[in-house]
This record gives sequence, structure tokens and C-alpha cells, in this order.
Amino acid sequence: MTALPPDPTIRDDEQLHLVKNTDLDRYELWREKQFIGFEGFQDHEDGTVELQHTIIGEQFGRQGYARTLVTLLLDGFREQGVAVRPTCPYVQDFLHRFPQYQDVVAPGFELPTAQKVKEKRRRWALRRAP
Repeated sequence: MTALPPDPTIRDDEQLHLVKNTDLDRYELWREKQFIGFEGFQDHEDGTVELQHTIIGEQFGRQGYARTLVTLLLDGFREQGVAVRPTCPYVQDFLHRFPQYQDVVAPGFELPTAQKVKEKRRRWALRRAP
């Protein structure tokens, strides 16, 4: 039997909280009154939620906020019994790194291979580079 990787390390900050902003179709991560970033989503008629894109403010980049946002979302969806369709490359990469969250993926949704996800994220990062 293969051991699962450890749970993701997230920011340990009691002031962090999620807000579902239905007007903008996104889940927002806030630290008190400071906006950190968001996960775009779309609710589907079959009860699944599509996770479309993860965006974190530049000043918060590379500090674990994206991982915290996705972890909190997936933990919440798991508790609610909601399945997700992860079309966001960051969430797809997260699911490859932390396969213990695969049970939250909607039945029949095929996750791209880890290599394809990494290549897509690399191309996206190159387009953003100045």
C-alpha cells in the first residue's frame, strides 16, 4: 500500500476567511478586510461546481495563499458532499500533488496528466512575464 503525501501546508491565520461572491462568480479569500485573491467558479445543474481559475494578488504571491484558498474550498466541498470539476490548472496541479483530495472530483471528470498540467501552467507563466 502506498502512503498518501502529507496534507497541504496552509497559512495558519485565524483572520483568513472565505466569502462566496455570487455576483462575480467567485470564492474570495480575505484576511480581515484585506482582499487576498479568489477562485472563479460556475455552478452546474447536476450539482457540481466547476473551479475555473485561481488568482492571488501579486503582493501575496508565493506565500501559500493559493494553496490555502484551494484547500479551504476543497475541504468545504467535501464536507458538503459537493463534487468539483477542476478546469483550473492550479487546482489540477494541486490534485496531482495531494491525491487525497481526488474524492472531491466529480465522477467521470478526467484530470489531465501531471505533465500536461505543468506544461500549461508554464506556458501561462511565460505569457504573464514582463
